[in-house]
Amino acid sequence: MSERALRGSRLGAQSYETDANVDAAPREDVAFECPRGHRFSVPFSVEADLPASWECRACGDEALRVDAPRPEPKKAKPARTHWDMLLERRTVADLELLLAERLEILRNGAPGGARKSA
Repeated sequence: MSERALRGSRLGAQSYETDANVDAAPREDVAFECPRGHRFSVPFSVEADLPASWECRACGDEALRVDAPRPEPKKAKPARTHWDMLLERRTVADLELLLAERLEILRNGAPGGARKSA
């Protein structure tokens, strides 16, 4: 009989708790605006530390709080190129010497390969 009593009651799929006699935590709506002009608000608890940025619901860009000061842009390090990394290992004089050696090898014929005759 107990199996039939639970059949169709959506046990576990639905909560039987009610919001009666429950006081919700005090909330405030915080406005955000993204660089593309989308404006939206997110409810936060009054006690919460408010974030300076939030993901825009419309486009996914970083939206900043309307009433907060704008953060200072971070200083970006310039990208290291292959040339920069090469100069960390060798001097320009060493590179010129190496280039001269390689050009001489190519002019005399590559090792392991036959040189074409004109």
